[in-house]
Amino acid sequence: MSISRRSLLAGSAAATGALVGLPATAAAAAPAPSRHPTRPTVVLVHGAFADASGWTGVARILQRDGYRVLAPANPLRSVAADSAYLASILATLDGPLVLVAHSYGGMVITNAAVGNPAVKALVYVAAFAPDEGETVQELQTKFPGSKLDQSALDLRPYPTPDGAGSADGYVKPEVFRDVFAGDLPRATTDVMAATQRPGDVHTLGEPSGEPAWRSVPSFYLVARRDNLIPAAAQRFMARRADARTAEVDASHVAMISQPAVTADLIRKAAR
Repeated sequence: MSISRRSLLAGSAAATGALVGLPATAAAAAPAPSRHPTRPTVVLVHGAFADASGWTGVARILQRDGYRVLAPANPLRSVAADSAYLASILATLDGPLVLVAHSYGGMVITNAAVGNPAVKALVYVAAFAPDEGETVQELQTKFPGSKLDQSALDLRPYPTPDGAGSADGYVKPEVFRDVFAGDLPRATTDVMAATQRPGDVHTLGEPSGEPAWRSVPSFYLVARRDNLIPAAAQRFMARRADARTAEVDASHVAMISQPAVTADLIRKAAR
């Protein structure tokens, strides 16, 4: 692992039974009593095609170190609604907070943290860190290299309360490993593909609001072998957010394949 000149030094999706320990629709782990009451609560936010269980390895490391950890389910319905949902969860938590996001989850924490003085740091793990007005699709295609295009998605319509209807996007099973998690065993990614949580396709073109990273210290873990968000796009977003940055040889799911490196950057943010 190499680190940029401005970087911190770093150490060295539905997850499957080999990685599990956390329910997919609830918190990644029940908050453990902290041996260090002044430490912040670490909130882990997943993105599309994954769920909270993808944070299992990271959560175990942080809990072992005495941090309280919460990994709520991300609804994956719209940037505005998902951000409002997370903001409502943050409002129920006492003490300082460190928000950590993967992939689309970066859109969510960037918006949900605005105006919340309890949020002391943002950590992006191969995640979108948008500026105001930017979209997921714009950032994903800003640099070449992403293998997630329309041909890689299965679109499945679903009804909505207003009667207009919408569609969910799933990564096709035959390309899931290559696009999403190329450094995990195929037996693992086969199950991840079968149990993935889709994202509403409208999130791809929904503009982000005012970014919290303008006023909150930010950290970024660049996944060099990411086939969903090109590493060049990650570096661009990290530089723009003035984030302290580390890099790791990992696929898009760096928090699963490299949990120790991910946890190390979170600990630095928490300090």
